[in-house]
Amino acid sequence: MKTLPVAVQVYSVRGDAEKDLLGTLKKIKEIGYEGVELAGLYDHTAAEVKAAIVEAGLIPVSAHVPFQELVADMEGVVSQYAEIGVEFIAIPYLMEEDRPGTPKFEGNVKLFEEIGKVCKAHGIQTLYHNHDFEFTKMPDGRYALDYIYDTIPADLLQTELDTCWVKVAGEDPAAYVRKYTGRSPVVHLKDFHKEGRPANMYELIGTTVEKKEASAGSFEFRPVGHGDQDMPSILQASLEAGAKWVVVEQDQSNGRTPMEAITLSREYLRSLGW
Repeated sequence: MKTLPVAVQVYSVRGDAEKDLLGTLKKIKEIGYEGVELAGLYDHTAAEVKAAIVEAGLIPVSAHVPFQELVADMEGVVSQYAEIGVEFIAIPYLMEEDRPGTPKFEGNVKLFEEIGKVCKAHGIQTLYHNHDFEFTKMPDGRYALDYIYDTIPADLLQTELDTCWVKVAGEDPAAYVRKYTGRSPVVHLKDFHKEGRPANMYELIGTTVEKKEASAGSFEFRPVGHGDQDMPSILQASLEAGAKWVVVEQDQSNGRTPMEAITLSREYLRSLGW
């Protein structure tokens, strides 16, 4: 059976990484992950992070780098991650004032392309990591997410489809991965359980800028294979779309330790032969 290598987003175990990056990376390897996607350097230099990843026996697949950091110093920030040896840099999140439907959005898409050019000069592929707010419709009826990819050439921007947020937006994650066949090198495996129309979803990923709304439901992140997602179909779509990696991400562990949560995710994938 053909499979893909499995990495984990270090944000999933960020508390552990802040206390002991090397020890955390070694545990990630012991659990059975082959690579990591970074979310910050945890007060270490790029050289120190690279050395820790090498010592742990992991592959530095990618990094989530805040859009604001990239815009402030594209060359300097990208150079850091080039030193670590990542293959991909993902734009991970847009603050409310930068999102589709705001005056800044069109200019931001041009900045995504500029980031892509700087990354390409360093041998790194830029990715865009979505949430559900990119499924806002543009005036011509396209989703903003599709507008981004239609506007920027594929060699400068590829997808990192977060399958949780695709489903939250009302679309089929597997179908969306297939839609971007040849442009989906990294696929985020994220599971969740949602009832009704909850208002707490972005609070759970650590942002406090969201507007407060009355909640009419519940939402929680869960280990891969323990929520609402049809993971076998997403995995099959990732293979068919030509992905290089799948990356487990769980923003909150909900009653488990973060390490227990990512262990359950890896065990589930192993049960499928991955």
